[in-house]
Amino acid sequence: MASVSKFLEKRLKLKVNMDKSAVDYPQRRKFLGMSFYRSKEGIRVRVHPISLKRLKDKVRAATSRSKSMSMEMRIERLNQVIRGWVGYFALADMREHCRKLDEWIRRRLRMCHWKQWKKIRTKHDNLVRLGLSNPKAWEYANTRKGYWHTSGSPILSTTLTNSYFRQIGYNGLLDVYGSF
Repeated sequence: MASVSKFLEKRLKLKVNMDKSAVDYPQRRKFLGMSFYRSKEGIRVRVHPISLKRLKDKVRAATSRSKSMSMEMRIERLNQVIRGWVGYFALADMREHCRKLDEWIRRRLRMCHWKQWKKIRTKHDNLVRLGLSNPKAWEYANTRKGYWHTSGSPILSTTLTNSYFRQIGYNGLLDVYGSF
């Protein structure tokens, strides 16, 4: 660290912030929200876990059950967050992260739908409109399970599908990542 600092300050006339600077293996350091890893092709870039946590916090804020907003506004906000995040981290290897986060975000959206439907009759009518049989719709509309538990159920996964979310305007992480 001393020799690097000396070179930067004396030769290049740059000021080194000793609080922020460190010398370490590339795999252990975070730089602009990214870190590095070794692969067969050489050193590659990945998204740092802290950056993933920050994205999840932003998604949680946008899909909070306690925030009363229309699904259109919620999806618009999510699309803004996703577009910005993927645009910034596009050069990192994050296809698997995007896939897992997409599943989690869609489950959060299902949870928001389920809460917005509120009444048993509304839940039933919406499930039938989405193609579920009448008895199954009554069965699930009357469930006493929580919002998060129900959002992971096979019934909501088959009625509020990925294509449904695309129709209402949600652009998933993988869709946006694939366009870069």
